[in-house]
This record gives sequence, structure tokens and C-alpha cells, in this order.
Amino acid sequence: MYSELTFILEAWLRVFADNKYEAIENKVQRKGLPEYEALMTRAFEEYYRVLKPGRWITVEFSNTEAAVWNVLQNSIGKAGFVIADVRDLNKQQGSTLGYTTTTATRQDLAISAYKPDVRLEEAFRLKPGDESSVWDFVTSHLGHLQVTDVHGDQINVIAERQGYILFDRLVGFNVQRGFPVPISSSEFHEGLRQRYPERDGMYFLPEQVAEYERRRMEARKIEQLPLFVSDEKSAIQWVRQQLEAKPMTYQELQPLYMKEAQRVWEKHEQPLELHTVLEQSYIEDERGRWHVPDPNKETHLEQLRHRALLKEFEQCLATSGKLKLVRTEALRVGFKNCWQKKDYLTIIQMSKRVPEAVIQEDPALLMYFDNASLLAE
Repeated sequence: MYSELTFILEAWLRVFADNKYEAIENKVQRKGLPEYEALMTRAFEEYYRVLKPGRWITVEFSNTEAAVWNVLQNSIGKAGFVIADVRDLNKQQGSTLGYTTTTATRQDLAISAYKPDVRLEEAFRLKPGDESSVWDFVTSHLGHLQVTDVHGDQINVIAERQGYILFDRLVGFNVQRGFPVPISSSEFHEGLRQRYPERDGMYFLPEQVAEYERRRMEARKIEQLPLFVSDEKSAIQWVRQQLEAKPMTYQELQPLYMKEAQRVWEKHEQPLELHTVLEQSYIEDERGRWHVPDPNKETHLEQLRHRALLKEFEQCLATSGKLKLVRTEALRVGFKNCWQKKDYLTIIQMSKRVPEAVIQEDPALLMYFDNASLLAE
């Protein structure tokens, strides 16, 4: 209740606020998450209109719900912006709710996004679905990202420069504009390794590497990003972290996986056994140790995994009724496949069959659903 708090003062002044376009979730005003998203998108579209290409917007945001956070990011993307940085903002002085409740957050998030250059937008419009536009986007995006993040004597990993997040940004850029995604994940990662220098799991433009290496030599340590496992995608990344440190057997990895990877699994997510993660994404040697695959073999593994996930999605389609447990990765692959074929109705129908939290709390699924709904109309 925000605008309602001024009602007594407005009654005294006999001037009442029009809260029709107040961007808020409010039962009295009959505004739920979809209405909030539509109103926020309308606001960001106006910001996008008045900003010049290449200029920035920074949004301060505070909310504990993943669904609201995803809706906000989706609104920024739908308006045309590209998110380039998300970080904690400690205001020192907290809100009243932050001090009086145990669930409210005491730190805000600062989301920085930019309006793409005219040349990039034109390149995508002239050759939608063309692979060359992929690298136009990556080059432009890397040029907008900060090169180093140094605090005291440590240098931090910049999440936005990691390969899987770069791919997510590429997919979002295409889908939000109604274009097909012209490249698979494995092809994208192979192209990244061929075209851009990689340091500490991050990718840079050639002219940015010297600055990063200089600052890295001055720092005493590099701080890796903490990884919290809650679904299949983060489980795969967690296993990769362990295997990059050293190859491990199933017996060595299993206790760690059970302790760290399964304790916070999302309630609607179908739990995934470690052997499934290993068999679909990693390589076993003759001694029974699992390794991160060679880049030349990674594409083949990705194709096998993609086919398995797509088959699982099609099996879900063949059933009827509500689904209580789902494999989110299978939904992502299935939705992407439907998007490429312009089968928007299947995306909409499947979204209604899974728990609402699955769509609302996953940025990729929410993006596909929102854009499919818009195009279907």
C-alpha cells in the first residue's frame, strides 16, 4: 500500500492521486505480477525512448521474491535494454521492514543496462538468424562490460564475462526482438574460445586483456563467485568447478554432491542424480575418473544431451493434466525448439501445465512465455 498511505492528506486537500498506472502489486487495485510487469515495461520503454544509443540506465531494486526479480529483468529486456551488471548496494541505513521483519532484505541490488548501438540493432534486423550477428553482439556487449573489479588486494570474477551468462544475454537479445537464436550453446562456447581471449573463466576483447592482466598481477588473490545449486543448470556448473580443480571418480564426487548440490534443490524441480549429470555433460577415462570434456568433444556431448532433453520434453507433451515435478532444463530446450519453429501455442499451453513458480522464477522460461504470448495474440 503506497498511494493509499496519502489518502487522508488527499481527502483534506480534496485532490486525489490517479494510481491507475502505479507500478505495484496490490490486491485492492487488482494488480498481480502480470499487471506489475506490464506497467514496469511501459516505464522502461519510455526510458529507452528518451535515452540515446549507447547510454546507460541504473535501476535500484529491493525484493526478496525471485519471481518479482525475474519480472523486473524481463521488463528491462522487453523495453530493449541489455543488462550488463548486477551488484549489491549496501545503503548502510535499512528500511523499516528491513529492521522489523526477518524476511525483508537489507541490501538493494543495482542493475545497470545500456541501450544498444544503432549499428548493432540494424545488423540484427538486416540478417536475423545469421551467425555473424552473434559475434557482432558479443563484441559489442564485451565492450560495454567493466574490465576489472578490484576491491582492496583482491580482484573479483565478473559474472557477466562468463560464457554461460554471455549466451543467456545473446538468447535474451534475440527472443525479446522476435528473432530465432542462430546458434547452439556448444557452438557458441566453441566460437567464444576461438575468437576471444579467456582469462580466469572470463572472456575479453583483445584490447582489454592487457589491462586485466596488469591489474591481476597487482592483486594478491582472485575471488571466485560462490555457486549455489538449486537446479540442473547450476548443478552442472558446480560439477564443472570440482572437475576443473582435478579429475574425480564417481565415488569421490558423490558425497560432495549429496552435501552441497542437493540440499537446496527447488521443490518443483525434478532431482537429478549425479551419474545423469556426469554421463550427459562430462567424459570418463579408463581409470574411472571424470573430466571436463575436450573442447573438440564438447559439441558432440552437447548434441547428445540436447536430444535427450528434447525427447523428455516431447514425452511431457504426450501426457495430459498438470505436472507437479518438472525438469527445467528439458523445458528450456523444448521452449527454444518451439521458438525456432514459431510454435508459440505449445509454449503457452505447456506453461499453463507446470507449477506457476517454474515459469515465474526462471528468467529464460518467463522470457519465452511472455514473448510467445505476445506473438500468439
